[in-house]
Parts: sequence; structure tokens; C-alpha cells
Amino acid sequence: MATPSFPPVVLRNGVVVEDPLSSVLALLKGSWHFDVGDPSRPMSFGEADLRLANRGGARISAAEIAAVLERRGAIEQALETIAPDASLAGEADSVPWLPLRQLFDVFAGIRGIGFAKMTKALHPKRPALIPLLDSAVRNYLEDDDLGAQAPFGERALQLVRGYKTDLDRNRQAVRAIRLELARRNFGLTEVRILDLLIWSATTTPPSSTLPDAVTVPVPPLPDDQAGTR
Repeated sequence: MATPSFPPVVLRNGVVVEDPLSSVLALLKGSWHFDVGDPSRPMSFGEADLRLANRGGARISAAEIAAVLERRGAIEQALETIAPDASLAGEADSVPWLPLRQLFDVFAGIRGIGFAKMTKALHPKRPALIPLLDSAVRNYLEDDDLGAQAPFGERALQLVRGYKTDLDRNRQAVRAIRLELARRNFGLTEVRILDLLIWSATTTPPSSTLPDAVTVPVPPLPDDQAGTR
């Protein structure tokens, strides 16, 4: 059967991904997959979540794990204010911006924990909401970066807002790719799809260093989109 065609994905700096589905599928080949943990525990956070992030390349040390776990109660309290299916792909006023800022704030000042390690640990808890702010994605979002002088949580939130701008611009294409991937038994959110497209278009690493593809339970589409499945 012929591979369906999709609208091109328009990234920043004039970069256009003409065949976005093939780009994502290329990154999903091989061993770039790790489980996202127990979806029945969306409000909990513990050492298992940090170990899971390490399997995705976070490289969180034992000392850093201990430091993060000292704030476990505050992290779980913040997670409780964010619905498990909260999505960055919805309308701007549906995104829980303030609770997300409060969640990011909990990680402020932890030695050795930056945006990449934090979001690799949190993405599996809210896979449709929190992008992976690794160095490649942060470089891509440099125009939205408030800089090191800004408070940690505010800076992270502004990067996510910038990410949403790109997601909104490519909403039709990314959603179509999500549905096609689901048909092929790949459960990626729009957030993760855009992350892989940014990687494919802005980096040319050797295969051994390509990002892990996080497979997640696919959140339901809004009622007005359910008929498009």
C-alpha cells in the first residue's frame, strides 16, 4: 500500500521538512525506544522515573537523583494540578501554564539538573505537554530563550511557549502524522513528533547518538476531532 502523503512541516530559519512522516519513521528504526513507565501512576514521582530518564540518555547521577528526591513531595503536589492528558497541541488557553511553571520551579537550584534532565524525567509523566528541552531543541528555540539571568522556571516555561508556536504552525501535519503512527502501533504525541522533526532537520549525528523515541499511550483527541481517527 502506498505511503500516505502529508503537508510539509515548516520549521524556523526557512527549514522545511518535505516528507515529515519518513523523517520520523527513520528515527523510530533501531533501538531508540524506551518504556514510559506505569501510566496508572501519573501523579507519582520517584527514583524509578529518574532511572527511566537515564535509560533515555539523561545521565542523572546518584547524587542528583538523591537531590531531586528530596523534593519529591513538591514535585508530586505540582503534578496533581496538571491533568495526565494535558496537551500542548490544544488551544493556548487550555494549556495549564501556571501549574507547569510551578512544576518547573520545583527543580530550580538543584545542582547538575538543567532543562534537559528535568524534561527527560517529566516528559513521560505528561507526554503530550512537556517537550524534551535538550541542547538541540534549546538551540533551535534560542529566540525564545530568556537567558541565564531569568528564573529557572520562567525560562523553561518561555521555551515551552516558543515550542507551542511551532506546534501550532504545523498542527495539521503533526496531527496527521500522529494518527498514521498510531495506525502503525507507534504511540507518539504531537510534542514528541515535533521534537523528532527538529532533530532530523537540525542535527546530523551518528546513529548511535540519535534521540530515543519515547512511545507513550496516545491521549484521546478532542470530541470534535474524534471522527477523524
